[in-house]
Amino acid sequence: MPIDEYDDLDATALAALVRAREVHPRELIDAAIERAEARNPQLNAIVHTQFDRAREDCGTVDADAPFPGVPFLLKDYAGWEAGEPYHMGVRTLRDLDYRATSDSEYARRVRAGGLIPIGRTNTPELAVMGTTEPALYGPTHNPWDLDRTPGGSSGGSAAAVAARIVPVAHGNDISGSIRLPAAMCGLVGLKPTRGRVITSEPDSITGMMVEGVVTRTVRDTAALVDWLSHRSPLWPAPVMPRSLVEAVDSPSRGLRIGVWTTSFNDSPVDPTCAAAAESIGMVLEQHGHHVEVAAPDVFASSPLWGYAKTALAVCAANEAARWDRHIGRPLGEADLEPRTWSMVEMGDAVSAPQFHDLMRHLQRLSAEALAWWETYDVLVTPTTAAAPFVLGDYLKQYVSGLGSAFTRPINVTGQPAISVPAGWGEDGLPRGVQLVGDYGRDDVLVELAALIERARPWADRRPAWIDR
Repeated sequence: MPIDEYDDLDATALAALVRAREVHPRELIDAAIERAEARNPQLNAIVHTQFDRAREDCGTVDADAPFPGVPFLLKDYAGWEAGEPYHMGVRTLRDLDYRATSDSEYARRVRAGGLIPIGRTNTPELAVMGTTEPALYGPTHNPWDLDRTPGGSSGGSAAAVAARIVPVAHGNDISGSIRLPAAMCGLVGLKPTRGRVITSEPDSITGMMVEGVVTRTVRDTAALVDWLSHRSPLWPAPVMPRSLVEAVDSPSRGLRIGVWTTSFNDSPVDPTCAAAAESIGMVLEQHGHHVEVAAPDVFASSPLWGYAKTALAVCAANEAARWDRHIGRPLGEADLEPRTWSMVEMGDAVSAPQFHDLMRHLQRLSAEALAWWETYDVLVTPTTAAAPFVLGDYLKQYVSGLGSAFTRPINVTGQPAISVPAGWGEDGLPRGVQLVGDYGRDDVLVELAALIERARPWADRRPAWIDR
């Protein structure tokens, strides 16, 4: 397949070619593997490959599936497949050559849609950081500037999509881990409503983590999330009045939109990130929406941020403890990086009554936040408080709060939120803008994201070092 054609087409277009019998899945997989071999050495985005298996899978693809033969990458966290390495950035699991003994529900659904995984992407240890710099595999590099981070924890996936190795890849989000890499790599990243998308494990004990994808186009995100959707028994997302694919082409006028550029955790905000959000507010106003400066006060409350940090620590402790059933013991201090272990220790210290009280407080704060959506339809903010920072800087305490400054509260409330590109700065790095919707109204966000994409197209822009 000609290099220009593969690099320029999104998953929706590639799938249409296969369904029309104009392209064979093997051509797509060979094109993806060729790019992985040529581009990944500069990125370190893919840490495990399954090229031979991917080529074999081409012979069993149903051409009538939604995404027949479209190359895909699974994140090395929560998307395991039987027989394939699964390490989550943990050295001990790599040293044990741990391989999954079953397929995750997410991976099953991906394959049922005709997508063919060609490997697994880099992630910070236990996916707990907003940058992808695990000690085990080393840092993933941002395709727009190889000295910069692609964000995290889905940074490997985002870097691979931005470098056009694959058109779409797996991401999950517990504090911004889909939206942050999407913003830092110039991509689309939707954090669906809690319980909207199928999960690999039983639903998160805190309800903060959701599964999804990172893509280059809004229509790809819409189609993939539609396909991955299910009704969670624990966190059932409301049924939408239309599919996300239908929302892409829906007319959009008269929504009440609040724009807010002050961070929710007191982190300083780069003026270019604030200006990006304000410019998108103007685009929406020009298209008939009512825009003003507004945001829920509770998103900036110290109790919300404190409780959310504790909830994240509980999730890290639960993740470390569950390995007892896989390797005969939980992951301990000797297995984990110091920063990860400190989170596990914090989570281990939370008693059952304290956890119950924690969840009660999070639910109360969520209800307080959601009351804002009785007046407004959408909140617009910068996705990040800063441009992609130099690799290594995130691990210094003074920048670690910049990543989730606008994203974390939305994991507490469970609302949908999408990051879309809002342009590139003079430094050549992308800036992302986050749109937050009412609980269950993922479709409204897709509608607005598609409007922004038509008004300010971004899909043709690519890193200069990638050969056309």
